[in-house]
Amino acid sequence: MSGNVCSGPLNRREFMRIGSLSLGGLTLSQIMALRSEASPQKPDTSVILLYLHGGASQLETYDLKPDAPSDYRSVFQPISTNVPGMDICELFPKQAKIADKFSLVRSLHHDVGIHSDGGIIVLTGKRPSKLDPTSQSKSEHPDFGSITSKVRGMSAAGTPPYVSIPSKFYMVKPTYLGMHHGPFESSEPSAKNYRPPSLKLNAGMDGKHLLERRHLLNQFDRLRNDLDLSGDLEGSEKFRNLAFQMLTSPEAAKSFDIALEDDQLRERYGRNMWGQGCLLARRLAEAGCGVVSLYFNTPKIGQEFTNWDDHIMNASRPGHFAKYMQVRLPYMDQALSTLIEDIHERNLDKKIMVVAVGEFGRTPRLSSNNSGTGRNHWPEAYTALFSGGNLKMGQVVGATNSKAEFPTHSPYTPQDMLATIYRHLGIDYNKSIVDHQGRPIPILPHGKPISELI
Repeated sequence: MSGNVCSGPLNRREFMRIGSLSLGGLTLSQIMALRSEASPQKPDTSVILLYLHGGASQLETYDLKPDAPSDYRSVFQPISTNVPGMDICELFPKQAKIADKFSLVRSLHHDVGIHSDGGIIVLTGKRPSKLDPTSQSKSEHPDFGSITSKVRGMSAAGTPPYVSIPSKFYMVKPTYLGMHHGPFESSEPSAKNYRPPSLKLNAGMDGKHLLERRHLLNQFDRLRNDLDLSGDLEGSEKFRNLAFQMLTSPEAAKSFDIALEDDQLRERYGRNMWGQGCLLARRLAEAGCGVVSLYFNTPKIGQEFTNWDDHIMNASRPGHFAKYMQVRLPYMDQALSTLIEDIHERNLDKKIMVVAVGEFGRTPRLSSNNSGTGRNHWPEAYTALFSGGNLKMGQVVGATNSKAEFPTHSPYTPQDMLATIYRHLGIDYNKSIVDHQGRPIPILPHGKPISELI
């Protein structure tokens, strides 16, 4: 006779303990509400967004103007890449060697030079009904990651549909989609105490309760009214299995475990938030996560590190902003170039699209006073980098005038960028989603994919 002893059915208290287990802020009931609303033929594609928080200067990164007047041009020089005619900043030598694996859209533009509201436009495709000069605004509509969660749901492996590294964007919310369509937050992957999120039950839970999956799933059904999930699980046996798999299978947690990667590869990415964040993003996208966003704020913490908001006295640091960019840009060069190479080496460049962009660019004309030199907010012209996604690589799309003030041809908007992203994710951006008032809200109010990339 087997020595195993049946522990008997879970009582309501035990079941509610399971139901209250959280996964990066998602409770079991919220996880269960993430059932897929897409067709079974949804594409196995992913997007990794490197969000250059603060607004990266086009004149110090991908659109240098060495012949501009001295009060406009960068102190950095452009260097040639392996794509004829595509010059980028001298602090991007690693990217210069692989320029055939990415494309630059130098003609991105919009009209809101406020951090939060500009970010809302870039991430949701919708202009706020009221602008907030204090940059404290929150979106009225969900961002493209939450839309992806709503339309595509969880992957077959149970990985979350939307993950933010290391934390979510402050200016966007899932709004009328529900909080369960917000991003899973990974925490800081380069921190010494980083641990992949545990998808196992609390240590205090008796592991014998997991021996009979079907038995537990049947109890899910019997108690779903008590869990206030009435109607959510009707006819969705496949989703019940996915929800339970997300709690019990190690596969989803494994995708977060960058310690499984070779040490040489981890060093190649860089042992900092940007480097390890990009590595984690690749693992998640490879495992089936639809959207992975990286808050590219600063790669490390320290007096020499500032974000991309390179006006005078950014983060109360005096002096010329180029001093801080000279520290920052090599970290981006290492992390981004390694991410692009790694994706191509694994033949994932058709599956995974990488986009590097901020909420706006910087003023072409330099500002100077006794405290230092900097560039202010400038949404009228800036650059987005695209790699992978089965797009056409090794080209420059659009152009700005001699001072990088405005596009001179092939102008594109954040809505066009998002249409390109949605196309890759297999989401019809012309469709609408109903809000709390029952109004149909278009996924994108306007915009079309960037034709030169398709």
